[in-house]
Amino acid sequence: MENHHVLIVDNEPEIVQLVKLHLRNAGALTSEASSGQEAIALLEHYTVDLIVLDLMMEHGDGWEVLHYIQTRQLNTPVIILSARQLEEDKIETLGLGADDYVTKPFSPGELTARIKALLRRYKPAMYGNKINCGNLIYDRAAQQIEKPTGTISLSPIEGMMLELFMRQPGRIFTKQELFKYVWKLDQFDANSVNVYINFLRKKIEKDPANPRYIETIRGVGYRFVEGTHESED
Repeated sequence: MENHHVLIVDNEPEIVQLVKLHLRNAGALTSEASSGQEAIALLEHYTVDLIVLDLMMEHGDGWEVLHYIQTRQLNTPVIILSARQLEEDKIETLGLGADDYVTKPFSPGELTARIKALLRRYKPAMYGNKINCGNLIYDRAAQQIEKPTGTISLSPIEGMMLELFMRQPGRIFTKQELFKYVWKLDQFDANSVNVYINFLRKKIEKDPANPRYIETIRGVGYRFVEGTHESED
């Protein structure tokens, strides 16, 4: 499940934290939403690889999210995670495009296994997707970043680092987290992180000395700032 981004949509914080813990342990990236409206707002701006979706929520329920996905023709696998056990609910949600249905209470291990199975099934199609964030577009297949001034090729390490940032804009990543994700080594090397942050800034920033996308959070790490920046003439 390495490198995959899962959106967890549920209004029960305990459920969200439980699912998040197991997915993070399996190597996935996660984002969370507590309502259908919040989930749709996230899907408007970010690319996710799979959605774990509750049905009964205030401010937009799971059916609204399914209708949104269907209307926008998004090729995003969805697993329903709901306390509703009626057969007609399962039939309706599967008819709206859901790929699987898990009832609460549930086994976190079984849910994780089902997520892995769905990701394996969708993986070939998913790797051609582009990640959009603000006025930057990262093409994973071509390993290129598209920005207002043109297209620039990235190295594999630069690409992995940028993808991590663009999938979770606003989140602060420690240098240790970045190193473990990109290099997949236990022995931490802060210098490698610093060097590649500088490489990446030179490729995506108008002024690398005054970065607008990759912010330094002093004493902690780095944060990617999502948003439409002015044209880089």
